[in-house]
Amino acid sequence: MLNKIMKSIVILSSALCLTTMTTPEKRAIDTPQVTIETQVVKMKEYSYITLREKPEIMNQAARWFNSKWGVPREAHLQCMEAYLNRETELGWFLCLDGDRIVGGLGVIENDFHDRPDLTPNVCAVYTEESHRCQGIAGNLLNMAVEDLRSKGISPAYLVTDHTGFYERYGWEFLCMVQGDGEPDMTRMYIHK
Repeated sequence: MLNKIMKSIVILSSALCLTTMTTPEKRAIDTPQVTIETQVVKMKEYSYITLREKPEIMNQAARWFNSKWGVPREAHLQCMEAYLNRETELGWFLCLDGDRIVGGLGVIENDFHDRPDLTPNVCAVYTEESHRCQGIAGNLLNMAVEDLRSKGISPAYLVTDHTGFYERYGWEFLCMVQGDGEPDMTRMYIHK
């Protein structure tokens, strides 16, 4: 059922986004006052999966997350192995373009901050620059929240410096937290 929901979200997201993915068809609309050029864009379809659905890409995923965030590959592997071995239900979610990872996020106990009571944490949210503005991060966030809810886990939290992005997907600012080794406080969000 989760895959059906994700496919519906992809279709809706594709209809709303105006980012060129393939060769666009251009049309000109003429009015007496203005000529407007629009682009009709055919959006690509992506695969949204949990790491449990494709465990053979664990090493590829750990390298990908390491390249985006600089967190040691071994730390990602440890969390991913715990998820695959069912030692935790806090998972890893990926968006694939063919066999290539173009977006992903994880869910862990604590995303390197001083509030261990605010758990679990969505972490490592990233979409390749070439694939942004297509709803990938939003689809992954929704997928993670729904997965947690299906396991009786709610609310979820995340730490970010971004404002205005996560709110689009039902996240609300909660408080400021101190990141490990960070000089400044950072924003903590909640999804109920």
